[in-house]
Amino acid sequence: MQRRVVPEMLDADAGTECEVNDSLKDLQRINTLFGGVSSTTAMVRKVAKETGTRTLTLLEVASGAGFVPRAAKLRMAKDDVALEISLLDRAQSHLPPTGVPTFVGDALALPFPDNRFDLISCGLFLHHLDPTQVLRFARESLRVARKAVLISDLIRSRIHLVLTHIGLPLFRSPITWHDAPASVRAAYTRQEVREILKDCGARKVEIGTHYLYRMGVILWK
Repeated sequence: MQRRVVPEMLDADAGTECEVNDSLKDLQRINTLFGGVSSTTAMVRKVAKETGTRTLTLLEVASGAGFVPRAAKLRMAKDDVALEISLLDRAQSHLPPTGVPTFVGDALALPFPDNRFDLISCGLFLHHLDPTQVLRFARESLRVARKAVLISDLIRSRIHLVLTHIGLPLFRSPITWHDAPASVRAAYTRQEVREILKDCGARKVEIGTHYLYRMGVILWK
C-alpha cells in the first residue's frame, strides 16, 4: 500500500463549528480507545524507568488542547512520576486558555534554547510531514530535548485502513469520517521511519508497535 497524502479537513478547520467540535471529541475518543494515550504513557514510563527520574518536563508539539499529555500525566502519577507538561501549537486558538504553559510556534523551528525540556513529544503529527520534514523535526526536537523525543503515530497498512472504515460509525463528525482514513493513507511504516531517522543524530532509535497499529518511536539523546 503506497503512502498517499490527502489534505485533512480538521487541519484547515473546515466544516461548521459543531462539526469541528464533534471531530475534536472523536479524536479524544480515538486516542483513548485506540492507542494514543497508552502509547505515549508507555514511552514516558520507559524513559522514567531507564533514567531513574521521578520528575520529567514534557513539551507536546502540535498539541491542540493537549488531551493526550494531560491523560498521560494522570496515568504517570499512579507510578509516582510527576510529568510537568507544556503545550506548543501553530495557532493560539488551538491551545487551552488556562491550566498549563502554552506556546505558539513552528514545530520545525522550536522557539526554545538547547536542552530546554526533558522530553519532546508528539502524537498523530508525523504523518502530516514529508520525509525531509520528519528528519528536520527529529533533529530540532533532539536539540531542545535533554533526554528523549517521543513520537506516537499510526502505522500504514491495508488492514488498518479496512479497520478504520469499519469503525467510522463510532464517530459523530463528517470531518472524522474523511480524516481518519486519510490519516492512515498518509502514515508511514516502521521501516520507512527507521530509514528516514537513521541520520537524525539520536544516540539510539527505538521503534515499537503499540495497540491497534500505533507506532511508538523513542529518539534517545
